[in-house]
Amino acid sequence: MRKRDMHSNALWSAVETERTALVDELVSLNQAQWSHQSLCGRWTVEDVVAHLTAAASVGARRWIVSVLGTRFDFDRHNDRRLAEYRGTTPAETLERFRRVITSRTSAPGPTAAWLGEVVVHAQDIRRPLGLSYIPAVETVTEVARFYARRDFTVASRSTIKGLRVEATDGPFSTGDGPLVSGTTLALTMAMAGRRVYCDELTGPGAATVRERCTT
Repeated sequence: MRKRDMHSNALWSAVETERTALVDELVSLNQAQWSHQSLCGRWTVEDVVAHLTAAASVGARRWIVSVLGTRFDFDRHNDRRLAEYRGTTPAETLERFRRVITSRTSAPGPTAAWLGEVVVHAQDIRRPLGLSYIPAVETVTEVARFYARRDFTVASRSTIKGLRVEATDGPFSTGDGPLVSGTTLALTMAMAGRRVYCDELTGPGAATVRERCTT
């Protein structure tokens, strides 16, 4: 029997830990780094931080109103909220993010999804900048398990459909079919559609994951 998933309070505690770790890294960034392209599409590092602040500031009711206001255009919704929570300078953007470190406000959805939001977007920032922090395996395992169970904000379950996925550094494993192996973080980021992490995967099913990755 696999280890039970974290309960909600533990998940929120992990969210706080990951936000704190990211803030600790962001304080030393220079202007060029704040303007650097992230792994998240067209967003810069500063854009991603503003998005994380928005995610921790917009509750269920306001999220629904915002989505309805864009006629379910989620890209437009995200851009509007990002613009709202981005500061006039990177320092102000960082300070706004610092203020929501302990926030448990979120859009509708399971707590594991919001842990995933922080874990994935933090790596969207760290990977291009060469920052070295890696979340605890236990934390990333919770995100990996959630992603493997369902497509939520990303097509994570679809990415590994028909494959056997096994972490090389932790207990995460799921599915049947051609094997895909890698660190829990690499598997999680690949399920989130980050193609660059597919280079870290091995096994006969790795090429299938790469084909399904979106960015």
